[in-house]
Parts: sequence; structure tokens; C-alpha cells
Amino acid sequence: MRQIEYQYWLANIQGIGIKKRQKLLNEFHNAENVFKASKYKLLKTFLNKKDIDNIINSKNIDNIKRELEELDKKGIDFITIENNTYPAKLREIYDPPYALYVKGKLPSENEKVIAVVGARDCSDYGIEVATYLTNKLAKNGISIVSGLARGIDYYSHKGALSSNGITYAVLGSGVDICYPIENFNIYMDMQKQGGVISEYKHGSKPLPHNFPMRNRMISGLSDGILVVEARQKSGSLITVDMGLDQGKEIYSVPGRITDKLSYGCNNLLGMGAKIVTTPDDILEDLLDNYKEFDNNSKINIKILENEEKVVYACLGFTPKHIDEVQTETNMNITQLITTLLSLEMKDYIYQSSKNYYSKRLNIDIN
Repeated sequence: MRQIEYQYWLANIQGIGIKKRQKLLNEFHNAENVFKASKYKLLKTFLNKKDIDNIINSKNIDNIKRELEELDKKGIDFITIENNTYPAKLREIYDPPYALYVKGKLPSENEKVIAVVGARDCSDYGIEVATYLTNKLAKNGISIVSGLARGIDYYSHKGALSSNGITYAVLGSGVDICYPIENFNIYMDMQKQGGVISEYKHGSKPLPHNFPMRNRMISGLSDGILVVEARQKSGSLITVDMGLDQGKEIYSVPGRITDKLSYGCNNLLGMGAKIVTTPDDILEDLLDNYKEFDNNSKINIKILENEEKVVYACLGFTPKHIDEVQTETNMNITQLITTLLSLEMKDYIYQSSKNYYSKRLNIDIN
């Protein structure tokens, strides 16, 4: 048998989880030695009778070879902690996954990576912030890792891809299963430059208990964790807790004190997380020779026409209905629609839903 076959076998023995597998490796040093260990030797270890039966009964070489061939057909790479290509950052975390299944690639050793987490039921403001920040970070060579969930995860991946950047998703299912299915296009696109990663065998369903476990990998692969919108008891805070245990820098986007989606973020800031209001707040930490990104990419409001300035000043980052804008600006509706359209075309504002308008974040107010 090849080393990869021994390793695949060890990764998939029923009833042998992370801790038992690591104990076996500590005792026998590698997967091959575990496979070749006699029943007598196994009886002298910490294993119970059921564990030993599972180990012995799983030594079906034909099944092992067939399943590895299936991985090849699906374009899935199989890597274990026994391999040199295993990410160095993951080796350092508590309970590192023994095996990784990958579609695409893994982050390289010197790659700078930011984990982005946040609410699934995010606001329009959260969508704008997540997309904006990840787009700018990716343009500056920072890779984005998240969980491909609805909400902030999705828009973080999307923001990175919109600048042809690199992004990775860590799944709570097998890498051959896109969950949720509506994120399929992003799931496919990120494999071209980044990758989709899981510690769960191909074909594994997205079971609820898998997701807290995958969070340690999201934080583990990163150089820091950015939180964009999180409730008081958000699952995103699990990732933060794991990141703190791993010694990661925590970044948080502030929000309104009355907004439930911002409670978790504002609380993190009170506990010492670094406030993030521009991509610079992260870039200055990650890039040794960082220079502020091109100010020409920002919008200068001084060049707006008078009517545009009036309408723009009326808007904020929370969507506002056109009727409310008309009341505040006292413009006739035809003039207002024309002005809003002009601001949209110049990318100063955007329409989050029909007749609701918000400012873009990439604004130079000087």
C-alpha cells in the first residue's frame, strides 16, 4: 500500500475521532504503523474492544483504493498532517484536523489571510461593509477565508472575487457538497484561484454539529479575524473565541448601539478588539511595507453638482426610501429621480432594494 492509502484509512475509521487518532499517532508515529499493528499491540493501548474491532474490520484495501480513485475523479486532493503540504498555521492549533479534503488549493505558508465572519441575516449595511472591505483587502494581496454560509460569509467571498482576489471556504460538509446550494456559483468560482476545504469525508452531509468544529479551522488558517455584524449570542463569536485561544488578532466593525446585529461587534471593541473603519486598519498590520491604497479609488464629493450634493448629504449607510429623500430635500420627483440616477451611475450611491438608496463606502470626504 502507498502512504496516502494508509493515511486515508486512518482518517476514516468509524469511531476513531480526533483525540483517539492523535493518541494512536503519538504511540505508533504514523498511519502505516497503526495499520500494521497487531491486535495484541492494540490491546495494550488505550483502545476499547469496539475501537479495536473497528480498526481491524476497516482494513479493506479494495475499498480504500476505490474511494481514493473516487476522490481523483471528483478533483479532490487529500492531505494529512503527516504531509509537508499541510498548512503550518493549522498544525499550531488545538486539535488540528488530521486530514483535509481540498478542491482548488490551500493557502501557502507566507500567504496573508484574514478570516471574515458575521451574521447570516445581515443588514444592507453589513453587506456593503463586507463587500467593500474584502474587495479592498483582496486588491492588496490579502486572501479571505470564511464559511460559505448565507450573509456575511457569502458577501466576503464575493467581495474578494470581485477584485480577482483569492478566497477560501471551510465547509461543515464534504467539499463535494455546496451548502447552501444557492451559493453554488461562488463555490465554483473560488476554486479557480483559492479553494474549498473540509476535514469531513467527501459525501458528508452538512450536519449542525460540524459547523462549530469547522470554525477552529477558519480562525486557524488566518492571520486575524474580522467580525462584520454579530448578535449578542452569535455563532461568529465562537470563531472569535477560538481565534483568541490561537493568538489571533481580532478586528471588529462598529455599528449603532441600538442595532441588535451590532451588539456583538461593539462588545468586542469594548473588550479590546481593533476597530475597523477602513481597510487600512487591517492592511497596516499585515503588510510590512504598507502604503495607503490609491486615493484615486475613492470618490471625491467636491466634484458633484449642487443637486447631487444635496441628495447625497441626505443619504446615509442605512437605506432610505425615495419618499423620505423627497421630503427632506424638497425636490420635485422628476428632478430627484434624475439626480439619484446620476449618483448611481457615478457609483456614489446604490439601490439596495426598489426605491431604497444608500451611500457607497468608498468615499473621500476631504
